[in-house]
Amino acid sequence: MRLTAFSAAGLAAAALFATTPTVGAQDGGPLFEQGKAIFETNCEACHQPDGTGVPPNFPALAGNENLADHALIVRQVRAGKEAMPAFPDLSAEEIAAVASYVRNAWSNDFGPVSEAEAEEVLATVQVTEPSRSIWDGVYRSSQARDARIIYLGTCAPCHGSRLNGAPDEADMSPGPPLAGTTFLRDWDGRTLAALFEYARTTMPIRNPGQLSDQQYIDVIAYMLSYDDIPAGSAKLEPDMGVLSDIVIEQEPTSAEEQ
Repeated sequence: MRLTAFSAAGLAAAALFATTPTVGAQDGGPLFEQGKAIFETNCEACHQPDGTGVPPNFPALAGNENLADHALIVRQVRAGKEAMPAFPDLSAEEIAAVASYVRNAWSNDFGPVSEAEAEEVLATVQVTEPSRSIWDGVYRSSQARDARIIYLGTCAPCHGSRLNGAPDEADMSPGPPLAGTTFLRDWDGRTLAALFEYARTTMPIRNPGQLSDQQYIDVIAYMLSYDDIPAGSAKLEPDMGVLSDIVIEQEPTSAEEQ
C-alpha cells in the first residue's frame, strides 16, 4: 500500500497515540486501530483529527449519518469524488479498516466493516485513471514566474522562500516542503485537484481562502516550476474536471521523457 501525503507525521501520530483509548474503539471491530493509522496518514489533513472536516469541500465525518452506508465509504475511498482523491492502492482489508474507524470514531456508532463486505462493494467499482501527468507541460512558464511574488508574500513565511519547509519568519513553525523529493513522494499518485482543494481550504494557515482560485492554482504552477517540471503552452486553470485528470508523479514515465 502507498501511504501518501503527510505520511511521516501520520505515522508519528499513530505511534504517539497507540495506547490512548479512542471513542468508539470498542465497536469498531478488529480493524479499528489499523484504520486509525490509515486515516491519520491519508485523511486527517482534510477531514481533521476531530472529524469536523473543512466544509463544504471536505465534509465532517463526526456525526455524519451518511456513514451508516458502508458501501458509500468503500466506493468513495476506492474511486474518489470531486475534491477527494481516489486510493486505488488500498486493499480491501485497508479500506474496511478505515471505514470501520470513521464509522466508530468520535461520537459515531455505526459498527465495523469486514474485509468481505468491502470486497463485495469493490467488485462493482470502476476507477477512471487520470490521463495526464504533471510532467506533460500542464502550466505556462509566465504563469509560474508571475506567481512567485504571491508565493513569497503568502506562503514563504511558513514554507520558506526555497519551498523546503524552513519558514522565513522566525515566529512561524516549519511547514511541509512544497517542492523537492519529499513533496513529490508525499503527493505521488494524487491529483492536482486534491492539491488545489487542500491548498484553498486550509492555506495560508492564518487565513485559509485568502487568495482567489486562480491565485491558488498559479502558486501550484510556481511550485511545479521550482522542481524543473517542464512548462507547456497553456495556462493551468482552476477547473476541477481538468485538475482531476492530472496526476502528481515523482518522475516522468519513459514515454513522457521522449
